[in-house]
Amino acid sequence: MEKERLVTFTDAVLAIIMTILVLELKKPTEPTLAQIWALRESFLAYALSFFWLGSTWITLHNTWSKANTISNSVIGWNIILLFLLSLIPYTTSLVSLYYDNKVIQGLYGIVVILISIVNIILNKVLNKANKGNKDLSKITKKYMDALVIDVDIKVLGLAIAISVYPQAMMISVFIAAILMIRKRN
Repeated sequence: MEKERLVTFTDAVLAIIMTILVLELKKPTEPTLAQIWALRESFLAYALSFFWLGSTWITLHNTWSKANTISNSVIGWNIILLFLLSLIPYTTSLVSLYYDNKVIQGLYGIVVILISIVNIILNKVLNKANKGNKDLSKITKKYMDALVIDVDIKVLGLAIAISVYPQAMMISVFIAAILMIRKRN
């Protein structure tokens, strides 16, 4: 398979996921500031998920731009990544409905942690398929180092979310996203 075909497919799936995400956003029951304010947790969950997906797209774009070869393993792990990413609208809508619920925040956390882990694996197999590509190796090493910290923060957030403070999961995703953006630049 040509790299461009996989990149185009990935871009299309991510665009659809982000569109579905906004369609899941709750609407106020009345056109008042009070009703809009009542939906603040929904807007927060949406914004966090949207920008996190956008950050994922940017990182994938930067990584794929350095790759020359796509193996079957890369395709397989990319499909797994897209599957997990496709769960974001669903888990975000659940978080919007049950923002203070440990189980729901935990589910969201498990999905985002799995996405980060699959991203690490995808970068490893992409490097393996592109042995000797120093540009790719450099960018994926930096990204994988950041992903290890990302997973650690999210696992800590998950532990806190399911034990004492459900919102810790969303907070940990926000902190991890900020750190990933800083590490990428």
